[in-house]
Amino acid sequence: MTVELSRRRLLASFGAVAVGASAATVLVERTASASDAVPSDVVPFRGAHQAGITTPAQDRLHFVAFDVITDDRDELEQLLRRWTLAAERMTRGEGAGPVGAVDGLPDAPPDDTGEALGLSPARLTLTFGVGPSLFVDADGRDRFGLASRRPEALADLPGFAGDRLEDAWSGGDLCVQACADDPQVAVHAVRNLVRMGMGVVRVRWAQLGFGRTSSTSDSQATPRNLFGFKDGTSNLRAEETAELDTHLWAQESDGAAWMAGGSYLVARKIRMTIETWDRTSLKAQEEIVGRDKREGAPLSGGTEMTAPVLGELPPTSHVRLAHPQSNNGVRMLRRGFSYVDGADSLGRLDAGLFFLAFQRDPRTAFVAVQRRLAASDALNEYLVHVGSALFAVPPGPGEGDFWGSTLFA
Repeated sequence: MTVELSRRRLLASFGAVAVGASAATVLVERTASASDAVPSDVVPFRGAHQAGITTPAQDRLHFVAFDVITDDRDELEQLLRRWTLAAERMTRGEGAGPVGAVDGLPDAPPDDTGEALGLSPARLTLTFGVGPSLFVDADGRDRFGLASRRPEALADLPGFAGDRLEDAWSGGDLCVQACADDPQVAVHAVRNLVRMGMGVVRVRWAQLGFGRTSSTSDSQATPRNLFGFKDGTSNLRAEETAELDTHLWAQESDGAAWMAGGSYLVARKIRMTIETWDRTSLKAQEEIVGRDKREGAPLSGGTEMTAPVLGELPPTSHVRLAHPQSNNGVRMLRRGFSYVDGADSLGRLDAGLFFLAFQRDPRTAFVAVQRRLAASDALNEYLVHVGSALFAVPPGPGEGDFWGSTLFA
């Protein structure tokens, strides 16, 4: 190793761990130019909207919610700047830091944990959000001078009939949604963001997911959930540009200019009582859902994509109650995943749906639909909502911007 090479590595190592580095210094560090060809397994990180919303849904999820443990606004903003650069690097298939897992000084901790070495980017997307408690905490404190910037749409979700919410799976000041086609790539991304956030944030809760339960693009077939039914047939799709503007993307006219181009994310952990469902007859299952189990066609007839005739479906069927026709045309973009977290003390599967839905305004979308479902959906007999959180997902970062830069401007 030459003296000059050692010197470069030393400087890079110091740059990777310097929390107090200036924004100009941090944001200059880039390894690819805009003119570089983008490999097919790389999803562009920067843009008008954050990646991981209309991106064709990947196969794996690692979702994490954080509590902010500092009261220093500058310290929080500095972390978001460093997170942004790390996220951009990792979505390109690079290490979390500029030096990487194995090229730093032997006596210094590496600036990447290394478990993704040799793996492709696997269409990794990292999506960032802020919760209501970042603006005003449980004690009514405005810790970061952001209370006046809290959007009206970021109102705390109400309680719903049948909820059995646990604090261990609810809330959060910040969130990161990591989606990829390789579970190790998603876990690597979250692990490194957690490592970088030490002393500024701590993990409140996290959830692994597999097997997407919705399609977000016309290029994808409709997947099945753990009940064996096709899920998300009527989901918003990336190709529906006009519908996305109406139902997904926040607008400046909505009252929070910094959220224009962003969206609102509802996350719900929904446990499925698998064993009870598995003892239910096929006919009853189909009547509860409102669709044929083989093809996913509505019980009113046709194929999967045939619009259901709601009056011909059982009145308490899930499809009839959740369909946009029953909810003033409201639509959401769902990106949920199945999960299995082992077994409980009685030997029953701890499994279900980690529901993720993006929308322009949760008050008129998720809240309105969930109230209807909670009141009379026949599927409620087999579902238990144990976790709940709401986040504002800012617009995508442009060149030189960081996650949430419009909020902190």
